[in-house]
Amino acid sequence: MRLVIARCSVDYAGRLTAHLPMAPRLILIKADGSVSIHADDRAFKPLNWMNPPCKLHEETVEDGPDVWTVTHSKSGEKLVLTMEEILHDSSHELGKDPGLQKDGVEAHLQELLAEHITTLGEGYTLIRREYPTAIGPVDILCRDGGNRTVAVELKRRGDIDGVEQLTRYLELLNRDPSLAPVTGVFAAQEIKPQAKVLAEDRGITCVVLDYDELRGIEPDTLRLF
Repeated sequence: MRLVIARCSVDYAGRLTAHLPMAPRLILIKADGSVSIHADDRAFKPLNWMNPPCKLHEETVEDGPDVWTVTHSKSGEKLVLTMEEILHDSSHELGKDPGLQKDGVEAHLQELLAEHITTLGEGYTLIRREYPTAIGPVDILCRDGGNRTVAVELKRRGDIDGVEQLTRYLELLNRDPSLAPVTGVFAAQEIKPQAKVLAEDRGITCVVLDYDELRGIEPDTLRLF
């Protein structure tokens, strides 16, 4: 991975046009060929990017700023970076990534919910756990009582990032005519209010899970019978 911090402007030319004025930014150039431009005011989402297959051409301009052009190999769309000043430029070999390892509780939640899938509703049946997609595995894919496909994203603590992740899965799964229409369930032991509002706005059902109940542990409270 190559990390470049530069004072630059960025122009995107394709189906739409966009312009980022001159400012200091982080440019990530990954081994897969992707290029993304980041600011310092958000967690992860880039300001602009180009997915592979694409090619980066660096042009040195006399008496002027260098120009970097990223061209998509299929669509011809371009990102043009006008580099006024390069503050940092380094490359690092990260090697093969081992992938995301879920914590024990979250992994066990998935196993328990798959075993007791009717927790989500009467008539639910399991298709499979870790259903593979091009952008990662869906925690649980199942069918509801009306035989409609449902994608379930599981978290120990549900926040907005989890809703965004499920939204991306749903967008991809709904392109498959053998599965569509696919609805979503966002399930967690605790769901933050902002995440619940966003999920409901996108037609995603929120389910709060009781870990002990799924494990078959009786609540530690006195009852008459």
